Amino acid sequence: MYDPGQLRTFLAVAQTLSFTGAARRLGLRQSTVSQHVRRLEDATGRPLFTRDTHSVELTEDGEAMLGFARSILAAHERAAAFFGGTRLRGRLRFGASEDFVLTRLPEILEAFRRDHPEVDLELTVELSGILHEQLAAGRLDLVLAKRRTGDTHGRLVWQSSLAWIGAPRLRLDPDRPVPLIAFPPPALTRARALEVLEAHGRSWRLACTSASLSALIAAARAGLGVMAHTRGLIPPGLVPVRAKLLPELGGVDFVLLHARDHGRDHAGERGGTAAREAADALAAAILASGDRLHRPAAADG
Repeated sequence: MYDPGQLRTFLAVAQTLSFTGAARRLGLRQSTVSQHVRRLEDATGRPLFTRDTHSVELTEDGEAMLGFARSILAAHERAAAFFGGTRLRGRLRFGASEDFVLTRLPEILEAFRRDHPEVDLELTVELSGILHEQLAAGRLDLVLAKRRTGDTHGRLVWQSSLAWIGAPRLRLDPDRPVPLIAFPPPALTRARALEVLEAHGRSWRLACTSASLSALIAAARAGLGVMAHTRGLIPPGLVPVRAKLLPELGGVDFVLLHARDHGRDHAGERGGTAAREAADALAAAILASGDRLHRPAAADG
């Protein structure tokens, strides 16, 4: 009843909340993206998005379609693999940003392992900046991480904004340095926080630094200071700090990057082709479930 191509386009729009962003991700014209969505809405008989010149939002029926679209596409991929007689195998080195520790990424990886039991999946969880370095050095095959402002490489999975967050009872003194909770260099959120504070003439001090997201969250919950964090991934027990107290941090993109994006596609080497095929399959699974990456692991749906 529902065309897989239209469902993939729907998911891309739902995850980027942008017809332009979806077109870039899929390599389609924006008019084609609009056509796919219109045809899917005709097939369902329901509007899936509300949109104007400034924003795109899912309707209640669009939210419901997310789960159906993921399930239909997953079944389609399993059937294609079964009847195509192809079984993925080999070693896949996957790197994920610390940001996704508390999301439903583990469920996506579990489903991938179940569908492709002969793939040896090796997971590295690190800061985005370090993951970019490891990918460029050829130590990873696929990375899910933040990209720097202005960069265009990688396939867009999800767009969000950064926010200053802290404990609900935290009070900042405008006449004193901002107590900063941050990852160590080369963390992108740390760099962005320091850039905007210095650009606005706000002094700061490091109240806590750690490579562990759990440690930073604990420090923030204890009221030690504020941290720059993705707005769509705010941990329980923390809240956005009032905007008037601190300068805006801007937006952030989460992207998928392959080794070949850095000229590290060793298809001619032993295992290179298998790794590339496994990386492509995991990338497709993540793109199909991108909206689940900004939902807590304990949430349903």
